[in-house]
Amino acid sequence: SRVSTWIFAIAYRKALKALKRAAEPSRVPWDGEAGSTEGPETELIARESRDRLRRALAGLSAEHRAVVELTYFHGYAYREIAQIVGCPVDTVKTRMFHARRRLKVLLNGKREDPS
Repeated sequence: SRVSTWIFAIAYRKALKALKRAAEPSRVPWDGEAGSTEGPETELIARESRDRLRRALAGLSAEHRAVVELTYFHGYAYREIAQIVGCPVDTVKTRMFHARRRLKVLLNGKREDPS
């Protein structure tokens, strides 16, 4: 395993403990801000998209948000994520499935299907 896998595992467990103690949900730490030479309309659309994504990620459980962020923002494979979060690879896959499903609902602004 890579050293970063171990570091993320430690950070993940510490973050879960902190979330359990916190009375208020934490803000998603991802900030995709990047300098741009595009027009103000394009920058506004990009900022609004990032804000929507941030709100949608904040609507996920800590476990689901962790697999999404580790996969898409940090580039880890499911096997590495399983080591970080301390669960089987199949559990990571299941969490990702449910996270994507929930994100779709949150990003489309629709009510969740009860089935």
